[in-house]
Amino acid sequence: MTVQITLLIAIALVITLLAILFTFVPIMLWISAIASGVRIGIITLIGMRLRRVIPSRIVIPLIKARKAGLNLTTNQLESHYLAGGNVDRVVNALIAAERADIPITFERAAAIDLAGRDVLEAVQMSVNPKVIETPIVAAVAKDGIEVKAKARVTVRANIDRLVGGAGEETIIARVGEGIVTTIGSASSHKETLENPDSISHTVLQKGLDSGTAFEILSIDIADVDVGKNIGAQLMTDKAEADKIIAQAKAEERRAMAVAKEQEMKAKVQEMRAKVVEAEAEVPLAMAEALKNGTLGVMDYLNMKNLNADTDMREAFGKMGNHDNDNSHKE
Repeated sequence: MTVQITLLIAIALVITLLAILFTFVPIMLWISAIASGVRIGIITLIGMRLRRVIPSRIVIPLIKARKAGLNLTTNQLESHYLAGGNVDRVVNALIAAERADIPITFERAAAIDLAGRDVLEAVQMSVNPKVIETPIVAAVAKDGIEVKAKARVTVRANIDRLVGGAGEETIIARVGEGIVTTIGSASSHKETLENPDSISHTVLQKGLDSGTAFEILSIDIADVDVGKNIGAQLMTDKAEADKIIAQAKAEERRAMAVAKEQEMKAKVQEMRAKVVEAEAEVPLAMAEALKNGTLGVMDYLNMKNLNADTDMREAFGKMGNHDNDNSHKE
């Protein structure tokens, strides 16, 4: 009984050790590499484990590279993996470049991948150019008519300029700027509508792919439309603004006139107050003159009679005017 228990424990330990061994040491991956003609030692695979490198991420791309006739080493692939690159994508790009007869080294492909660009897509674009469609670009010709244009730019990836070169956004921005410049320099919008290829010729001659990761093959105007009459709209806006300014100035003059009128009314009231004040002083002056003997009683009575006679004549005059008005009405 004790011997059987010991045997079972020994078998369990052996199975456990084998499981740990096959987990830590990729035996099946090593066998696949040997069967594919890739000579790689089991110690090398164990070293990858110790260096925290997944062996399948190195061995499988290495098998593909050897089958494609590429002379790559495990050190190259492992160093690129440790640098944070995508080994499988770089190997696929090298295989595609080899098939398309595009000269590119592993170091160049690895640098492009580490720069954040899709090296496989770049190689594919070198073989099969890509068409970039710009958004609708609106520009105004010299006659004030707005012209809207859309272009399709055919580009091919430039492998040598992928590292440090500008991307698609720069191409789109430069093409849009060229379209605006070409339309804006046209004397009439009809020139652009009659010869839309003049836009592509002018833009293509500017060398817009300088400093970018692409080579522009052609620029084709896909659509040209007439927009608003910007010149007329600007003139209308200017006339409306001038009208508002004129109205504001007129309102300012009216307000000044009203203020002046109110000021004159205030002055009239002030003068009337002064007249009333002066008239109020007359009886006091006369009383003082009578008291001092400067004015006699008879003089005072004569003055009163004169005032009464004047008031009577003014009353007769008003009555005469009233009768004349009535006769005219009849």
